[in-house]
Amino acid sequence: MDEKIWLSSPHMGGNEQKYINEAFTENWIAPLGPNVNGFEKDLEDYLGNDSHIACVSSGTGAIHLALDIAGVSRGDEVLCQTFTFCGSSHPITYMGATPVFIDSEEDTWNMSPEYLEEAIKDGIANGLKPKAVIMVHLYGMPAKIDEIEAICKKYNVFLIEDAAEALGASFKGRKCGTFGDLSILSFNGNKIITTSGGGALVCRDKKTKDRAIFLATQARDQAPHYQHSQIGYNYRMSNIVAGIGRGQMEVLDKHVNLRRENNVFYKELFSTIEEIQVFSEPDTNFFSNHWLSVITCKKSDNQQIIEKLRLHLLNFNIESRPLWKPMHLQPVYKGSKFYGNETAFKLFNKGLCLPSGSNMTNSEKERIKNAVAEYFS
Repeated sequence: MDEKIWLSSPHMGGNEQKYINEAFTENWIAPLGPNVNGFEKDLEDYLGNDSHIACVSSGTGAIHLALDIAGVSRGDEVLCQTFTFCGSSHPITYMGATPVFIDSEEDTWNMSPEYLEEAIKDGIANGLKPKAVIMVHLYGMPAKIDEIEAICKKYNVFLIEDAAEALGASFKGRKCGTFGDLSILSFNGNKIITTSGGGALVCRDKKTKDRAIFLATQARDQAPHYQHSQIGYNYRMSNIVAGIGRGQMEVLDKHVNLRRENNVFYKELFSTIEEIQVFSEPDTNFFSNHWLSVITCKKSDNQQIIEKLRLHLLNFNIESRPLWKPMHLQPVYKGSKFYGNETAFKLFNKGLCLPSGSNMTNSEKERIKNAVAEYFS
Protein backbone atom coordinates (compact mmCIF):
# COMPACT_ATOMS: atom_id res chain seq x y z
CA MET A 1 0.00 0.00 0.00
CA ASP A 2 1.16 3.57 -0.70
CA GLU A 3 2.40 5.66 2.21
CA LYS A 4 -0.32 7.46 4.13
CA ILE A 5 -1.25 10.99 3.09
CA TRP A 6 -1.91 12.79 6.36
CA LEU A 7 -4.42 15.55 6.93
CA SER A 8 -1.78 18.00 8.14
CA SER A 9 1.61 16.67 9.17
CA PRO A 10 4.58 18.64 10.60
CA HIS A 11 6.76 20.31 7.98
CA MET A 12 10.26 21.27 9.01
CA GLY A 13 12.14 24.06 7.26
CA GLY A 14 15.72 22.95 7.89
CA ASN A 15 17.06 25.33 10.53
CA GLU A 16 15.08 24.03 13.50
CA GLN A 17 17.90 21.66 14.48
CA LYS A 18 20.38 24.55 14.60
CA TYR A 19 18.42 26.32 17.35
CA ILE A 20 17.86 23.06 19.23
CA ASN A 21 21.58 22.25 19.11
CA GLU A 22 22.39 25.70 20.46
CA ALA A 23 20.10 25.04 23.42
CA PHE A 24 21.93 21.80 24.16
CA THR A 25 25.37 23.36 23.69
CA GLU A 26 24.55 26.24 26.03
CA ASN A 27 22.64 23.95 28.45
CA TRP A 28 19.44 26.01 28.17
CA ILE A 29 17.20 23.01 28.89
CA ALA A 30 14.55 24.96 30.75
CA PRO A 31 11.31 26.92 30.32
CA LEU A 32 13.32 30.07 29.64
CA GLY A 33 16.30 31.03 27.54
CA PRO A 34 17.37 32.70 24.30
CA ASN A 35 15.13 30.57 22.07
CA VAL A 36 12.02 31.51 24.06
CA ASN A 37 12.97 35.18 23.91
CA GLY A 38 13.85 34.90 20.22
CA PHE A 39 10.66 33.07 19.28
CA GLU A 40 8.54 35.63 21.11
CA LYS A 41 10.36 38.48 19.33
CA ASP A 42 9.92 36.77 15.93
CA LEU A 43 6.18 36.46 16.54
CA GLU A 44 5.89 40.05 17.76
CA ASP A 45 7.66 41.31 14.64
CA TYR A 46 5.48 39.14 12.39
CA LEU A 47 2.13 40.16 13.88
CA GLY A 48 2.99 43.83 14.36
CA ASN A 49 0.32 46.11 15.89
CA ASP A 50 2.46 46.45 19.03
CA SER A 51 1.91 42.79 19.96
CA HIS A 52 3.49 41.37 23.11
CA ILE A 53 3.92 37.59 23.11
CA ALA A 54 4.11 35.12 25.99
CA CYS A 55 4.96 31.63 24.72
CA VAL A 56 3.33 28.78 26.65
CA SER A 57 2.93 25.01 26.50
CA SER A 58 -0.29 24.90 24.45
CA GLY A 59 -3.02 26.98 22.86
CA THR A 60 -5.44 25.57 25.44
CA GLY A 61 -3.16 26.82 28.21
CA ALA A 62 -3.09 30.24 26.54
CA ILE A 63 -6.91 30.41 26.60
CA HIS A 64 -6.88 29.37 30.27
CA LEU A 65 -4.46 32.22 31.02
CA ALA A 66 -6.58 34.65 28.99
CA LEU A 67 -9.67 33.77 31.02
CA ASP A 68 -7.74 34.22 34.27
CA ILE A 69 -6.47 37.63 33.14
CA ALA A 70 -10.02 38.56 32.09
CA GLY A 71 -11.11 37.94 35.68
CA VAL A 72 -13.39 35.00 34.90
CA SER A 73 -14.36 33.08 38.03
CA ARG A 74 -16.79 30.49 39.31
CA GLY A 75 -20.39 31.23 38.38
CA ASP A 76 -19.57 33.53 35.48
CA GLU A 77 -20.87 32.91 31.96
CA VAL A 78 -18.51 32.96 28.99
CA LEU A 79 -19.83 33.03 25.43
CA CYS A 80 -17.98 30.63 23.15
CA GLN A 81 -18.18 29.74 19.48
CA THR A 82 -19.80 26.30 19.26
CA PHE A 83 -18.10 25.30 15.98
CA THR A 84 -14.58 24.73 17.28
CA PHE A 85 -12.15 22.34 18.95
CA CYS A 86 -12.68 21.60 22.65
CA GLY A 87 -9.50 23.55 23.51
CA SER A 88 -11.57 26.72 23.03
CA SER A 89 -14.26 25.74 25.52
CA HIS A 90 -12.70 23.43 28.13
CA PRO A 91 -10.72 26.22 29.86
CA ILE A 92 -14.03 27.90 30.68
CA THR A 93 -14.90 24.92 32.86
CA TYR A 94 -11.37 24.96 34.35
CA MET A 95 -12.30 28.36 35.80
CA GLY A 96 -15.56 27.03 37.23
CA ALA A 97 -17.45 29.22 34.77
CA THR A 98 -20.31 28.22 32.48
CA PRO A 99 -19.95 28.11 28.68
CA VAL A 100 -22.78 29.51 26.58
CA PHE A 101 -22.45 28.46 22.95
CA ILE A 102 -22.96 30.70 19.93
CA ASP A 103 -23.78 29.41 16.45
CA SER A 104 -21.93 30.15 13.21
CA GLU A 105 -22.84 32.40 10.33
CA GLU A 106 -22.76 30.92 6.82
CA ASP A 107 -20.14 33.15 5.16
CA THR A 108 -17.07 32.32 7.27
CA TRP A 109 -18.53 29.53 9.46
CA ASN A 110 -17.38 31.50 12.50
CA MET A 111 -19.25 33.14 15.37
CA SER A 112 -22.48 34.80 14.30
CA PRO A 113 -22.49 38.48 15.35
CA GLU A 114 -26.30 38.36 15.35
CA TYR A 115 -26.55 35.51 17.86
CA LEU A 116 -23.63 36.89 19.87
CA GLU A 117 -25.48 40.14 20.49
CA GLU A 118 -28.70 38.26 21.30
CA ALA A 119 -26.87 36.19 23.93
CA ILE A 120 -25.26 39.26 25.51
CA LYS A 121 -28.60 41.08 25.68
CA ASP A 122 -30.28 38.06 27.24
CA GLY A 123 -27.52 37.74 29.81
CA ILE A 124 -27.82 41.38 30.81
CA ALA A 125 -31.62 41.14 30.99
CA ASN A 126 -31.32 38.12 33.29
CA GLY A 127 -28.79 39.80 35.57
CA LEU A 128 -25.84 37.70 34.39
CA LYS A 129 -23.82 39.77 31.95
CA PRO A 130 -21.26 37.56 30.16
CA LYS A 131 -17.74 37.97 31.53
CA ALA A 132 -15.97 37.19 28.25
CA VAL A 133 -16.36 36.05 24.65
CA ILE A 134 -14.18 33.44 22.90
CA MET A 135 -14.40 33.61 19.10
CA VAL A 136 -12.42 31.46 16.64
CA HIS A 137 -11.02 31.82 13.11
CA LEU A 138 -11.99 28.33 11.96
CA TYR A 139 -9.71 26.43 9.54
CA GLY A 140 -7.72 29.64 9.06
CA MET A 141 -10.72 31.64 7.79
CA PRO A 142 -10.97 35.04 9.50
CA ALA A 143 -14.23 35.67 11.33
CA LYS A 144 -16.33 38.81 10.92
CA ILE A 145 -14.08 40.22 13.58
CA ASP A 146 -14.93 43.89 13.05
CA GLU A 147 -18.58 43.21 13.83
CA ILE A 148 -17.72 40.99 16.80
CA GLU A 149 -15.29 43.57 18.23
CA ALA A 150 -17.88 46.33 17.87
CA ILE A 151 -20.50 44.29 19.75
CA CYS A 152 -18.10 43.44 22.60
CA LYS A 153 -17.07 47.11 22.91
CA LYS A 154 -20.72 48.22 22.85
CA TYR A 155 -21.54 46.04 25.86
CA ASN A 156 -18.08 46.21 27.47
CA VAL A 157 -17.44 42.46 27.30
CA PHE A 158 -13.88 41.09 27.25
CA LEU A 159 -13.00 39.55 23.87
CA ILE A 160 -10.58 36.63 23.46
CA GLU A 161 -9.55 35.90 19.87
CA ASP A 162 -8.73 32.24 19.29
CA ALA A 163 -6.37 32.37 16.32
CA ALA A 164 -5.00 28.86 16.90
CA GLU A 165 -5.72 27.88 13.30
CA ALA A 166 -5.17 31.29 11.72
CA LEU A 167 -1.52 32.34 11.99
CA GLY A 168 -0.74 33.99 8.65
CA ALA A 169 -4.38 34.84 7.91
CA SER A 170 -5.63 38.43 7.92
CA PHE A 171 -8.76 40.57 7.82
CA LYS A 172 -8.67 43.84 5.89
CA GLY A 173 -4.87 43.56 5.85
CA ARG A 174 -4.53 43.12 9.64
CA LYS A 175 -3.09 39.87 10.93
CA CYS A 176 -5.31 37.45 12.83
CA GLY A 177 -4.01 37.30 16.38
CA THR A 178 -4.04 41.08 16.84
CA PHE A 179 -7.75 41.62 17.49
CA GLY A 180 -9.74 41.64 20.73
CA ASP A 181 -8.42 42.20 24.25
CA LEU A 182 -6.22 39.08 24.12
CA SER A 183 -5.43 36.55 21.39
CA ILE A 184 -4.05 33.04 21.35
CA LEU A 185 -1.98 30.99 18.91
CA SER A 186 -1.27 27.26 18.70
CA PHE A 187 1.83 25.43 17.49
CA ASN A 188 0.46 21.91 17.81
CA GLY A 189 1.94 19.28 15.49
CA ASN A 190 -0.76 19.77 12.85
CA LYS A 191 -0.70 23.57 12.72
CA ILE A 192 0.71 25.78 9.98
CA ILE A 193 3.95 26.01 11.95
CA THR A 194 4.68 23.71 14.87
CA THR A 195 6.86 23.43 17.94
CA SER A 196 5.59 19.83 18.37
CA GLY A 197 3.33 21.22 21.08
CA GLY A 198 3.00 24.79 22.25
CA GLY A 199 1.05 28.00 22.07
CA ALA A 200 1.22 31.70 22.72
CA LEU A 201 -0.81 34.42 24.39
CA VAL A 202 -0.81 37.64 22.36
CA CYS A 203 -1.13 40.65 24.65
CA ARG A 204 -1.75 44.31 23.83
CA ASP A 205 0.84 45.70 26.27
CA LYS A 206 3.94 44.58 28.17
CA LYS A 207 2.20 44.78 31.55
CA THR A 208 -0.29 42.11 30.47
CA LYS A 209 2.50 39.96 28.99
CA ASP A 210 4.39 40.16 32.31
CA ARG A 211 1.21 39.14 34.13
CA ALA A 212 0.74 36.18 31.78
CA ILE A 213 4.33 34.98 32.29
CA PHE A 214 3.92 35.33 36.07
CA LEU A 215 0.79 33.15 36.01
CA ALA A 216 2.40 30.67 33.59
CA THR A 217 5.35 30.11 35.93
CA GLN A 218 3.30 29.03 38.98
CA ALA A 219 2.70 32.65 40.12
CA ARG A 220 5.87 32.63 42.15
CA ASP A 221 6.33 35.80 44.18
CA GLN A 222 9.61 37.70 44.16
CA ALA A 223 11.35 36.14 47.15
CA PRO A 224 14.53 34.08 47.74
CA HIS A 225 12.32 31.14 48.71
CA TYR A 226 9.30 29.68 46.91
CA GLN A 227 6.35 31.82 47.91
CA HIS A 228 2.91 31.94 46.28
CA SER A 229 0.18 34.46 47.03
CA GLN A 230 -2.13 33.19 44.31
CA ILE A 231 -2.68 30.14 42.13
CA GLY A 232 -0.55 29.86 38.99
CA TYR A 233 0.08 27.29 36.29
CA ASN A 234 3.01 25.35 34.87
CA TYR A 235 2.44 26.63 31.34
CA ARG A 236 5.71 28.20 30.17
CA MET A 237 7.24 26.99 26.89
CA SER A 238 10.61 25.23 27.05
CA ASN A 239 13.71 26.65 25.40
CA ILE A 240 14.15 23.52 23.27
CA VAL A 241 10.60 23.62 21.92
CA ALA A 242 10.97 27.34 21.22
CA GLY A 243 14.02 26.51 19.12
CA ILE A 244 11.79 24.54 16.76
CA GLY A 245 9.52 27.59 16.59
CA ARG A 246 12.38 29.90 15.64
CA GLY A 247 13.25 27.65 12.71
CA GLN A 248 9.59 27.41 11.72
CA MET A 249 9.17 31.19 11.67
CA GLU A 250 11.71 31.28 8.83
CA VAL A 251 9.30 29.32 6.61
CA LEU A 252 5.92 30.58 7.86
CA ASP A 253 5.07 32.68 4.80
CA LYS A 254 6.18 29.82 2.54
CA HIS A 255 3.89 27.43 4.40
CA VAL A 256 0.95 29.85 4.08
CA ASN A 257 1.50 30.09 0.32
CA LEU A 258 1.72 26.30 -0.03
CA ARG A 259 -1.52 25.79 1.92
CA ARG A 260 -3.25 28.35 -0.24
CA GLU A 261 -1.96 26.53 -3.33
CA ASN A 262 -3.54 23.34 -1.95
CA ASN A 263 -6.85 25.17 -1.78
CA VAL A 264 -6.51 26.17 -5.45
CA PHE A 265 -5.76 22.53 -6.27
CA TYR A 266 -9.02 21.42 -4.63
CA LYS A 267 -11.03 24.16 -6.35
CA GLU A 268 -9.77 22.90 -9.69
CA LEU A 269 -10.30 19.27 -8.71
CA PHE A 270 -13.95 19.80 -7.75
CA SER A 271 -14.77 22.43 -10.38
CA THR A 272 -16.68 19.89 -12.49
CA ILE A 273 -18.36 18.08 -9.58
CA GLU A 274 -21.57 20.03 -9.06
CA GLU A 275 -22.55 18.58 -5.71
CA ILE A 276 -19.30 19.63 -4.00
CA GLN A 277 -18.27 23.12 -2.93
CA VAL A 278 -14.78 24.12 -1.67
CA PHE A 279 -14.77 26.50 1.32
CA SER A 280 -13.44 29.90 0.20
CA GLU A 281 -13.17 33.52 1.36
CA PRO A 282 -16.46 35.44 1.06
CA ASP A 283 -14.70 38.54 -0.37
CA THR A 284 -11.32 40.26 -0.62
CA ASN A 285 -11.44 41.56 2.98
CA PHE A 286 -10.71 38.00 4.10
CA PHE A 287 -7.32 36.35 3.58
CA SER A 288 -7.34 32.74 4.79
CA ASN A 289 -4.17 30.75 5.40
CA HIS A 290 -6.29 27.72 4.40
CA TRP A 291 -4.75 25.73 7.25
CA LEU A 292 -7.19 23.03 6.20
CA SER A 293 -9.04 22.90 2.90
CA VAL A 294 -12.64 21.88 3.42
CA ILE A 295 -15.45 20.76 1.14
CA THR A 296 -19.19 20.63 1.68
CA CYS A 297 -21.84 18.62 -0.14
CA LYS A 298 -24.89 20.39 -1.58
CA LYS A 299 -27.12 17.30 -1.97
CA SER A 300 -29.89 16.36 0.43
CA ASP A 301 -28.14 13.11 1.41
CA ASN A 302 -24.90 15.04 2.05
CA GLN A 303 -23.93 13.21 5.24
CA GLN A 304 -24.04 9.84 3.50
CA ILE A 305 -22.05 11.10 0.49
CA ILE A 306 -19.39 12.73 2.68
CA GLU A 307 -18.94 9.70 4.93
CA LYS A 308 -18.68 7.36 1.95
CA LEU A 309 -16.06 9.67 0.43
CA ARG A 310 -14.08 9.66 3.70
CA LEU A 311 -14.07 5.86 3.77
CA HIS A 312 -13.23 5.70 0.06
CA LEU A 313 -10.19 7.94 0.60
CA LEU A 314 -9.18 5.83 3.59
CA ASN A 315 -9.07 2.79 1.31
CA PHE A 316 -6.39 4.67 -0.65
CA ASN A 317 -4.55 5.43 2.62
CA ILE A 318 -5.59 9.08 2.42
CA GLU A 319 -6.65 10.72 5.68
CA SER A 320 -9.63 13.06 5.77
CA ARG A 321 -11.75 14.18 8.70
CA PRO A 322 -15.29 15.36 9.45
CA LEU A 323 -15.67 18.97 10.50
CA TRP A 324 -15.68 19.88 14.20
CA LYS A 325 -18.74 18.54 15.98
CA PRO A 326 -20.39 21.57 17.61
CA MET A 327 -19.57 21.89 21.29
CA HIS A 328 -23.18 22.33 22.38
CA LEU A 329 -23.86 18.82 20.99
CA GLN A 330 -20.94 17.18 22.81
CA PRO A 331 -21.98 14.85 25.67
CA VAL A 332 -19.83 16.75 28.14
CA TYR A 333 -21.79 19.97 27.45
CA LYS A 334 -25.26 18.42 27.33
CA GLY A 335 -27.89 20.94 28.43
CA SER A 336 -25.70 24.00 27.86
CA LYS A 337 -27.27 27.24 26.65
CA PHE A 338 -27.09 27.71 22.90
CA TYR A 339 -27.99 30.63 20.65
CA GLY A 340 -28.46 29.91 16.97
CA ASN A 341 -30.29 28.10 14.21
CA GLU A 342 -28.02 25.01 13.98
CA THR A 343 -25.86 26.35 11.12
CA ALA A 344 -22.84 24.69 12.74
CA PHE A 345 -24.65 21.37 12.98
CA LYS A 346 -25.61 21.51 9.31
CA LEU A 347 -21.98 22.20 8.37
CA PHE A 348 -20.82 19.31 10.54
CA ASN A 349 -23.18 16.99 8.65
CA LYS A 350 -22.09 17.99 5.17
CA GLY A 351 -18.40 18.89 5.44
CA LEU A 352 -15.05 17.11 5.13
CA CYS A 353 -11.49 18.30 5.79
CA LEU A 354 -9.03 17.14 3.11
CA PRO A 355 -5.23 16.67 3.24
CA SER A 356 -3.74 20.16 3.42
CA GLY A 357 -0.15 19.86 4.60
CA SER A 358 2.37 22.36 3.27
CA ASN A 359 4.62 19.36 2.58
CA MET A 360 2.11 17.63 0.28
CA THR A 361 3.85 16.48 -2.92
CA ASN A 362 2.63 16.53 -6.52
CA SER A 363 2.50 12.72 -6.54
CA GLU A 364 0.29 12.80 -3.42
CA LYS A 365 -2.00 15.31 -5.07
CA GLU A 366 -2.23 13.01 -8.07
CA ARG A 367 -3.26 10.12 -5.78
CA ILE A 368 -5.96 12.31 -4.22
CA LYS A 369 -7.14 13.40 -7.66
CA ASN A 370 -7.41 9.80 -8.88
CA ALA A 371 -9.20 8.64 -5.73
CA VAL A 372 -11.74 11.48 -5.96
CA ALA A 373 -12.30 10.84 -9.68
CA GLU A 374 -12.95 7.17 -9.03
CA TYR A 375 -15.46 7.96 -6.28
CA PHE A 376 -17.48 10.42 -8.38
CA SER A 377 -17.21 8.50 -11.67
